[in-house]
Amino acid sequence: MAATPRIDKYLWAVRLFKTRSQATQACRAGKVKVDDQVVKPSREIDTGMVITVQTGPILRTIRVKELLDKRVGAKLVSQYMEDMTPEEEYKKLEIARSQAGMRPHGKGRPTKKERREMDQWFGWD
Repeated sequence: MAATPRIDKYLWAVRLFKTRSQATQACRAGKVKVDDQVVKPSREIDTGMVITVQTGPILRTIRVKELLDKRVGAKLVSQYMEDMTPEEEYKKLEIARSQAGMRPHGKGRPTKKERREMDQWFGWD
Protein backbone atom coordinates (compact mmCIF):
# COMPACT_ATOMS: atom_id res chain seq x y z
CA MET A 1 0.00 0.00 0.00
CA ALA A 2 1.36 3.41 -0.94
CA ALA A 3 1.77 6.01 1.79
CA THR A 4 -0.15 8.70 -0.12
CA PRO A 5 -1.73 7.58 -3.40
CA ARG A 6 -2.75 9.92 -6.20
CA ILE A 7 -6.43 10.82 -6.36
CA ASP A 8 -6.90 9.39 -9.87
CA LYS A 9 -5.45 6.06 -8.79
CA TYR A 10 -7.62 5.98 -5.66
CA LEU A 11 -10.83 6.73 -7.60
CA TRP A 12 -9.99 3.91 -10.00
CA ALA A 13 -9.08 1.53 -7.14
CA VAL A 14 -12.43 2.05 -5.36
CA ARG A 15 -14.28 1.48 -8.64
CA LEU A 16 -15.73 4.93 -9.27
CA PHE A 17 -14.20 4.75 -12.76
CA LYS A 18 -13.66 1.74 -15.01
CA THR A 19 -10.16 2.80 -16.02
CA ARG A 20 -7.48 4.95 -14.47
CA SER A 21 -7.33 7.08 -17.60
CA GLN A 22 -11.05 7.89 -17.18
CA ALA A 23 -10.34 9.01 -13.61
CA THR A 24 -7.44 11.16 -14.86
CA GLN A 25 -9.63 12.73 -17.55
CA ALA A 26 -12.35 13.50 -15.01
CA CYS A 27 -9.80 15.29 -12.81
CA ARG A 28 -8.51 17.30 -15.75
CA ALA A 29 -12.07 18.21 -16.79
CA GLY A 30 -12.79 19.65 -13.33
CA LYS A 31 -15.27 16.94 -12.30
CA VAL A 32 -13.34 15.92 -9.17
CA LYS A 33 -13.20 18.24 -6.14
CA VAL A 34 -11.71 18.08 -2.67
CA ASP A 35 -13.08 20.65 -0.22
CA ASP A 36 -14.93 22.34 -3.11
CA GLN A 37 -11.69 22.91 -5.03
CA VAL A 38 -10.97 21.30 -8.39
CA VAL A 39 -7.94 19.01 -8.13
CA LYS A 40 -5.33 17.72 -10.54
CA PRO A 41 -4.91 13.95 -11.07
CA SER A 42 -1.59 14.00 -9.20
CA ARG A 43 -3.15 15.35 -5.98
CA GLU A 44 -2.26 13.12 -3.05
CA ILE A 45 -5.06 12.09 -0.72
CA ASP A 46 -5.28 11.26 2.96
CA THR A 47 -7.80 9.49 5.18
CA GLY A 48 -10.83 11.54 6.16
CA MET A 49 -10.86 13.61 2.97
CA VAL A 50 -14.26 14.29 1.40
CA ILE A 51 -14.20 13.96 -2.39
CA THR A 52 -17.01 14.96 -4.77
CA VAL A 53 -17.07 13.38 -8.22
CA GLN A 54 -19.43 14.14 -11.11
CA THR A 55 -20.14 10.79 -12.78
CA GLY A 56 -22.80 11.08 -15.44
CA PRO A 57 -25.94 12.74 -14.12
CA ILE A 58 -25.08 12.36 -10.42
CA LEU A 59 -22.68 14.13 -8.09
CA ARG A 60 -21.17 11.47 -5.83
CA THR A 61 -19.71 12.38 -2.44
CA ILE A 62 -17.32 9.99 -0.71
CA ARG A 63 -15.11 10.02 2.39
CA VAL A 64 -11.74 8.25 2.33
CA LYS A 65 -11.61 5.61 5.08
CA GLU A 66 -8.35 3.88 4.16
CA LEU A 67 -5.71 4.42 1.52
CA LEU A 68 -4.99 1.95 -1.24
CA ASP A 69 -3.26 1.91 -4.60
CA LYS A 70 -4.40 -1.42 -6.04
CA ARG A 71 -7.89 -2.08 -7.36
CA VAL A 72 -10.07 -4.08 -4.97
CA GLY A 73 -13.13 -6.25 -5.45
CA ALA A 74 -16.57 -4.63 -5.29
CA LYS A 75 -17.34 -6.28 -1.94
CA LEU A 76 -14.25 -4.72 -0.33
CA VAL A 77 -14.85 -1.14 -1.49
CA SER A 78 -16.85 -0.26 1.65
CA GLN A 79 -13.70 -0.81 3.76
CA TYR A 80 -11.86 1.93 1.88
CA MET A 81 -14.55 4.58 1.27
CA GLU A 82 -17.81 5.79 2.77
CA ASP A 83 -20.50 6.79 0.29
CA MET A 84 -22.12 10.02 1.49
CA THR A 85 -24.08 10.73 -1.70
CA PRO A 86 -27.58 12.09 -0.97
CA GLU A 87 -30.51 9.89 -2.01
CA GLU A 88 -31.76 12.62 -4.39
CA GLU A 89 -28.67 12.12 -6.58
CA TYR A 90 -29.46 8.43 -7.04
CA LYS A 91 -33.03 9.37 -7.97
CA LYS A 92 -31.57 11.52 -10.78
CA LEU A 93 -29.82 8.41 -12.07
CA GLU A 94 -33.05 6.41 -12.00
CA ILE A 95 -34.85 9.17 -13.89
CA ALA A 96 -32.05 9.32 -16.47
CA ARG A 97 -32.22 5.58 -17.02
CA SER A 98 -36.00 5.59 -17.33
CA GLN A 99 -35.92 8.54 -19.75
CA ALA A 100 -33.41 6.74 -21.93
CA GLY A 101 -35.71 3.73 -22.20
CA MET A 102 -38.94 5.66 -22.84
CA ARG A 103 -38.27 6.51 -26.48
CA PRO A 104 -41.06 5.04 -28.64
CA HIS A 105 -40.15 2.04 -30.75
CA GLY A 106 -39.24 2.98 -34.31
CA LYS A 107 -38.67 6.63 -33.42
CA GLY A 108 -34.91 6.40 -33.98
CA ARG A 109 -32.18 8.45 -32.40
CA PRO A 110 -32.96 11.78 -30.74
CA THR A 111 -32.68 14.87 -32.89
CA LYS A 112 -30.10 17.50 -32.09
CA LYS A 113 -32.77 19.63 -30.42
CA GLU A 114 -34.06 16.72 -28.32
CA ARG A 115 -30.49 15.84 -27.30
CA ARG A 116 -29.78 19.43 -26.20
CA GLU A 117 -32.99 19.47 -24.17
CA MET A 118 -32.03 16.19 -22.48
CA ASP A 119 -28.52 17.49 -21.72
CA GLN A 120 -29.94 20.71 -20.28
CA TRP A 121 -32.47 18.81 -18.16
CA PHE A 122 -29.77 16.54 -16.71
CA GLY A 123 -27.35 19.44 -16.23
CA TRP A 124 -24.70 17.97 -18.53
CA ASP A 125 -24.23 21.09 -20.62
